[in-house]
Amino acid sequence: MKRIIGMAIGVFYAALAALAYYTSVQNWFAGNSDLGLWWAVIGTILGIAGLGAFFGTLSHTRTAED
Repeated sequence: MKRIIGMAIGVFYAALAALAYYTSVQNWFAGNSDLGLWWAVIGTILGIAGLGAFFGTLSHTRTAED
């Protein structure tokens, strides 16, 4: 159950990162380069958090080998 919840959190962060990148691209094309930059930074941080949740869940929920 912990593995499923951890993976779901990782996917949720990935979805938030995708939305942040989408907002970034919209702002770049609208001529708001400052907002585009900061939404890209937020997307990058969310992407790193998503990868951390995903791989952290994999490493901390594997079965112990004897």
